[in-house]
Amino acid sequence: MYRGVSADENTDAAGPRVSDPELRALDDASAGAWIAPSLTGEFGAVTLAVPSGYEAYVRIFHPAQDGRGGVRRWSEIAHETGRHAHRLMQWHAIVGSSDPLNFMGSLCAEWEPERGNLDQASLAALCDLLAAHTANPEDCCFCMWEGWGELHHEKRIGKHAWQTVAGVSQQVQDALGRPRLRLPGRNYLLLAGSLRGALRLESWIGSSWRRPRSPNLFWPEDRAWCVASEIDFDSTLVGGAAGLVQAIVESAELEAWAVEPDDSLADDADEINVVPPPVEA
Repeated sequence: MYRGVSADENTDAAGPRVSDPELRALDDASAGAWIAPSLTGEFGAVTLAVPSGYEAYVRIFHPAQDGRGGVRRWSEIAHETGRHAHRLMQWHAIVGSSDPLNFMGSLCAEWEPERGNLDQASLAALCDLLAAHTANPEDCCFCMWEGWGELHHEKRIGKHAWQTVAGVSQQVQDALGRPRLRLPGRNYLLLAGSLRGALRLESWIGSSWRRPRSPNLFWPEDRAWCVASEIDFDSTLVGGAAGLVQAIVESAELEAWAVEPDDSLADDADEINVVPPPVEA
């Protein structure tokens, strides 16, 4: 069970994370060469983030934070604000804001869902389901966007402020010198390891920040599924067999809706929850 990875496996006696030998940077990006030709669709499309050609697709909504360590589902917030939950809902629309970036005028006091990063509890639950739908759970590839601050000794301390932190691992330094997987608008470090490696990027990075980070893309060697957490999306997309998608939708630990390949996650995709006029300065 991937949610059962023990803290003892990636912490030392004093507490800091140590490097994870199960993850390794690949010498070239050929393992991901299949992805770019399979990305199709208009701006915001599901298959512009996760490859086309799968039997079914699903959108996993990143939970909102309540500021007390708890999480809230989008459907709960939509109910509280008098909006409607549906597969293409947008956060700014369900909180009644015309501002998709800063959520000015929001009716909701919760912290908005994080973009580009699926929380560890949801990621663990997802990995449990993914493991049952591939013949190669011990042979997976993981992509990290090259621009994350923790790969460059940086930590965000405010909306627009960063500070330098110490301690990215030697593995990260080596990986930064290797070829990137280059996709439209994004370049990625490419790693390999077992599926449980999806939950170990934090220890592989080795930063003193010690903040969990999910892969931006990952898939098994047989390509039975592919998972994408695009850095500008507050949702994670999965392409795979219909049975996998159904299992994700039915999971009590995930908030997920099946989507179509050409569905959009762009800011203007929510045509059910109408946003108010922009707030005048």
